[in-house]
Amino acid sequence: MNRDAVILDELEQDAREVAKRAYAPYSGFRVGAALRTRSGRTFTGCNVENASYGATTCAERNAIAAAVAAGEQQITHIAIHTPTPHPVSPCGICRQVLLEFGRDIVVRSSCDGSGILLVTSADLLPHAFTSEDLAGESSASATEPASRADDPFGDDPRTEVIRPPGVRTPQD
Repeated sequence: MNRDAVILDELEQDAREVAKRAYAPYSGFRVGAALRTRSGRTFTGCNVENASYGATTCAERNAIAAAVAAGEQQITHIAIHTPTPHPVSPCGICRQVLLEFGRDIVVRSSCDGSGILLVTSADLLPHAFTSEDLAGESSASATEPASRADDPFGDDPRTEVIRPPGVRTPQD
C-alpha cells in the first residue's frame, strides 16, 4: 500500500469518528473531515448547523480552521465522510477554501455506502478564483476574450464574453 493510501485510510477513520459528533439537528446530515498537514499533524472537523442556515459551517472548513488556529497551513491530504449511499463532493465554498491552501491537496470522500471519490483540490474547482486573480496576474485558469459575435449583451461596450482557451462556440 502506498503512503498516500495509508494516510487516507487513517484520515477516513478519523473523519468517520468525528462525523458522529456533528451538530446537525435540522438536516441530520452528519459530515466529518480529517486533514493531514505537511508536518504530519492531523486535524478534524464536523459540520455545525444553525437555525439560520447561512451560519452553518461545514466539516471541511472546520478542520481547516482548526489547522490554521494551530499554526498549520500546508495541507497535504483531507478525507471527508458522509452518511450517504455514494461519495459526496465538498460544497462549492469548501472547494474554494481548500484551493486557498493548495492545488495539489489529495481529497478523498467516503460514505456509508460503497465507492470512494479520489481527486485533487484543483480537480474539484476548475477555473478557480485565486490570489493571482486578485493581483491581476494571469493564472492557470486564465481565459481569453471571445469574439464580439459571442457577446450575449449585444453592443454594450462594458461587457465582454470570455471563455477558456480552446473552447469553441457554434459560431466558430
